[in-house]
Amino acid sequence: MTIPRLAFRPLTPARWKDLETLFGPRGASSGCWCMWWRLRRSEWRQNRGNANKRAFRRTVEGGEPTGVLAYADGAPIGWCAVAPREAYPGLERSRLLKRVDEQPVWAITCLFVARPYRRRGISAKLLEAAAAFAARRGARIVEGYPTDPRTGRAADVFVFTGLQSAFETAGFAEVARRSSTRPIMRRAVYGRG
Repeated sequence: MTIPRLAFRPLTPARWKDLETLFGPRGASSGCWCMWWRLRRSEWRQNRGNANKRAFRRTVEGGEPTGVLAYADGAPIGWCAVAPREAYPGLERSRLLKRVDEQPVWAITCLFVARPYRRRGISAKLLEAAAAFAARRGARIVEGYPTDPRTGRAADVFVFTGLQSAFETAGFAEVARRSSTRPIMRRAVYGRG
């Protein structure tokens, strides 16, 4: 299958409806609404669904960088969450994904591609767009936490942080691994300013 002609745009309040269309009524995965890394687990579970949706919308409306949408023929078909690592307290609490060093990084925490467009290389293109988005906002390093499913194929719902192969295609390199299935990967970018 070929990759369709894609356009990438940052998520803004004006594009919120596009995210709703892409994520559907379930919020992409179990009512997450891209809040998994932003909340404590108990709070995330309690807010699953509409409360997570409202919280993420407030974040978007507050002007914080949240990520990039992919469009094919004007329709939203993909999402990549990227923001300064500090926006994701869940990463800071993770033993497996703790900081590699003290360098400031932007973190890619979620990839979502609409089912008809999966397995067509769109994740790698989204990762490239997310790295460029972060660079335009001053990032020097973009980091991700993909799944390495070498032990067998993982169900789509369990690879919301992306696959190692897509990160490699997008120019990311492994810098740490504290689990056999979860590398930490980085790409240097050159921002303005």
